[in-house]
Amino acid sequence: MATITPTNALIGGNLQITWAAMAGGDVGAAYTNPAFFRLASVQYDTGTWGTSTLTIQGSNDDTNYYTLADPQGNALSKIANGLEVILEAPLYYRPSFGAGTGSALSVVLAFTARQPG
Repeated sequence: MATITPTNALIGGNLQITWAAMAGGDVGAAYTNPAFFRLASVQYDTGTWGTSTLTIQGSNDDTNYYTLADPQGNALSKIANGLEVILEAPLYYRPSFGAGTGSALSVVLAFTARQPG
């Protein structure tokens, strides 16, 4: 199990956060939601799934993490490619890959710039 440090990039005024090549049992280092961006979506599809389950988690204290949900209230606990909007807006976000074999997957959060006002 490893803690994967995310990278970030500004793309057209939006912020993209990527945890690359996560394997079974890995957890992403937490990323704090910047004040001038709002979360738009999470994508998980670059790589190989194997037998692991990916969970998107959030926390407001960077200690206690909980599984986040999509706008329909479904847990963001996935075993296949997808792109989802996240319902909650915690201070900290991270992906967590359950134990399994043959998994090597990248997870990408996209934050859009907040409109003034």
